[in-house]
Amino acid sequence: MSLQPYDADLRDRYLRHLGLSDGLGPPSPEALRALQHAHLDRVPYENLEIQLGRPTSIDPRESAQRIVTGRGGYCFHLNGAFAALLVSLGYDVVLTRGAVPSAGDGTAWGNHLVPLVRLAERTWLVDVGLGDGFRDPFPLEPADLPQPPFHYRLEHVAGTLWRFHHDALASITGFDLDVSPVALTAFAAKHEELSTSPESPFVQKLVVQLRRADHALTLRGCVLTRVDATGKASRDVLKQDEWLDLLRDEFGLRLDDVDSDQLTALWYRVRAAHEAWERAGRP
Repeated sequence: MSLQPYDADLRDRYLRHLGLSDGLGPPSPEALRALQHAHLDRVPYENLEIQLGRPTSIDPRESAQRIVTGRGGYCFHLNGAFAALLVSLGYDVVLTRGAVPSAGDGTAWGNHLVPLVRLAERTWLVDVGLGDGFRDPFPLEPADLPQPPFHYRLEHVAGTLWRFHHDALASITGFDLDVSPVALTAFAAKHEELSTSPESPFVQKLVVQLRRADHALTLRGCVLTRVDATGKASRDVLKQDEWLDLLRDEFGLRLDDVDSDQLTALWYRVRAAHEAWERAGRP
């Protein structure tokens, strides 16, 4: 499966959902930055479909159709859909494999999808599927990358291998990256594993994240964490109404296609997992 441009209707619906009336003109670093900002502002990182037991594919068109109805996804959905949108707007995009938090013994390769954009005689790293990741795209060049409230670093390891170092306050330490282009089908097996295996963190715990201009929000189970210029602060959310209001109002998730019984059942599972975590000493 290769990246194909969207038809005009889906492309335009996607742009409207991002609050953009058009693609911001011809491809440029400035337009690319504005597109990534708009996506991070409007489309949350989330694994609700996995938590609800509703299987998805990583087909960009399917992901985009879900996004324009007010939902999100995780990296295969978000970066896949965004990459296809960029192709639809005339950008030169290739897909590459990441490994979160690192390649280790090699089994993690492909658990993160990373688009690269070839633009203005440089290769740009873009990512709207890292949860609390970087706000601005940046060139594929070794550098320190301050983007408040986080500070990142990109390191060239050797050959096609790179390493992205996240901030100490972030939810992950970073990821390894192999910049060799791959087809979208290279991620299918890992998506199946991450969305169905009992060992998968996406199956084990609900997570919703947003990376805003000056802060990042994460709801992991019943714990809401905010990172901003003042540091990192977390609190438990132990009432169902408050928890659902956070999903809808703070993270902007539309839950029209989930009936009240399903949401209540999900809440009880999330709360039960939180209580078990507390009994284990909150490791």
